[in-house]
Amino acid sequence: MSETICSIELETKPDFDQCMQRLLAWYEQEIIDRPPIRFSAHNAEYTAVSTLRGRSWPNLEAKWMDAEFQLEFFIASMAHRRFLAETFPVYWPNLGPEIFSALFGGELIFQEVTSYYRPSVMQWSDADRLQLDKENRYFKKLEEMTQLALSLCQGKFIVGYTDLHGGVDCAAAWRDPQQFCVDLLDSPQEAKALIAKAAVEFQGVYDHFHALLKRHNQPSVTWMGIPSFGKMHIPSCDFAALLSTKQFDEFCLPILLDEVTHMTHNIFHVDGKGVAKNLPRLLEIPQINGIQYVQGVGDDQPIMQWIRDLKMIQQAGKSLVVDIALDELEPFMEAMKPEGILLCLSAEEELQPQIIQRVARWRA
Repeated sequence: MSETICSIELETKPDFDQCMQRLLAWYEQEIIDRPPIRFSAHNAEYTAVSTLRGRSWPNLEAKWMDAEFQLEFFIASMAHRRFLAETFPVYWPNLGPEIFSALFGGELIFQEVTSYYRPSVMQWSDADRLQLDKENRYFKKLEEMTQLALSLCQGKFIVGYTDLHGGVDCAAAWRDPQQFCVDLLDSPQEAKALIAKAAVEFQGVYDHFHALLKRHNQPSVTWMGIPSFGKMHIPSCDFAALLSTKQFDEFCLPILLDEVTHMTHNIFHVDGKGVAKNLPRLLEIPQINGIQYVQGVGDDQPIMQWIRDLKMIQQAGKSLVVDIALDELEPFMEAMKPEGILLCLSAEEELQPQIIQRVARWRA
């Protein structure tokens, strides 16, 4: 799928065009002058409580649904910050990772740094009540958040779309993940019908917000912060961590193959070793340009123990997004080739120029 390359002028990111050229090369496992670097830790937006002095709400839902506050907090977070390397100032409307499920009805339960969907399909007949509704309060809130950001972004930041989990992840949220594991064994046809219900509406929702952003000359970008001039998508199936590879092929793969067909750039989000067991199958899909490899926490750190997986991804001709700690940078560069690598690092701003210079000297 082709893309139209356009220039975007940002006072907060004067090297935007040059950084985008590095990303376009990265998708092809090529290097212009150095591998791309994003100075942000994975899931950073889900680890800190957002607040502004003088603001209060009756409950957490009111806080999350306060579009003006969400944007004000983002703008405040940009103050006195430099967006170095391929770190872009991106605002994306965030109501939590299960927002797509809630667009069909039901309720999101909001916590301090995330939200989850309250299962609504207690019996299979309950699925009949699930209908995508563009007048749904969550859908309208996403539109409001997007429009508000677009009205204020000119020259300051780019606006993205929300975190969309369709297909199997959506169906598991509707039903309850533990129950859905049982369903795949006991009621596979009903489970497939529920998955199909989520999948059939996915592209329409994506295209709705994509068109809104394109009308305002925005690139395509979401929570990962990696823009594209075409259609950028982060396919995922976090639920696959609970499945066998055979179940992944049966229940997840058909939906995934359809999703990626309609996009320009696809970076599959591998959420831990439970999902990573499906890498051999994922790497066979030509429309998947890259893999974001999330190694997990606790005993799944550090990244160096997963070098075999990372080399497999490189050897398959896929680009790779990898989140590493600063003290892992040197051993990682010694073990890996730089082509097709995008580094995500959490580092103090005063250290970032030195890191950029060091990565620029990285050779195979």
